[in-house]
Amino acid sequence: MKALVYGAEKDLPDETFGEWVSCADTAIISIDMHEGHLSEDPMCPCPAPRGREIIAPVNAFHREARALGVPIVHVRSILRKGGQDDLAGAHPAAWRTLFPLTVGAIPGEAEHALEGTKWTEFSTEVLDQDLIVETKRRLSPFYPTDLDFLLRSMGIKRVVLNGGMTDCCVLNATFDASNIGYRVCVAADLVRGTNEEMEDAALKMVSLHTGLVMQSKEILRVWGGETG
Repeated sequence: MKALVYGAEKDLPDETFGEWVSCADTAIISIDMHEGHLSEDPMCPCPAPRGREIIAPVNAFHREARALGVPIVHVRSILRKGGQDDLAGAHPAAWRTLFPLTVGAIPGEAEHALEGTKWTEFSTEVLDQDLIVETKRRLSPFYPTDLDFLLRSMGIKRVVLNGGMTDCCVLNATFDASNIGYRVCVAADLVRGTNEEMEDAALKMVSLHTGLVMQSKEILRVWGGETG
């Protein structure tokens, strides 16, 4: 199988790394592919415009994965209407103070992920058979959600990650998942981050410390070889 190791494509031995991307006991975790990041509205509360590039490719990957029987878990951030989880709480999320230092003021920032707003609507396809985790309050889809509980209840041993942002929530997810015992794979062409430089750095970190980095076509090729 082929993987990106510190940015360079390499052939990895199946006998060692096959278990990392085996189709069995695997779930896809799709992170924050919702309007709060991907809308083209100028009031988008936490814009991640590079992520718009992967909406269609993520949908296509999910369709092929469903056909192979791989479950898909969509994770999104939803904060209580009163903001107790964030701005109205004792410990507002750090990104609200730090991110504007780079990107400037964000006009709709106060509405990010608020329950009942249009910003929590998914931008990607979500089917009835898919699963949803929507208690993500901070950067990791594992905190403070029930994602780990769900995956273990399903008997999942491996996760394939897509979505955004590569250098933020996706990177956090790889560390948390690896630290609690999951085999991790990131679909390199199905994640987007702050910019190409940050995406590259994040994927290199993953390949060194937390999991495999592979192209989605290669992941599907491996899965197809197991089930075909």
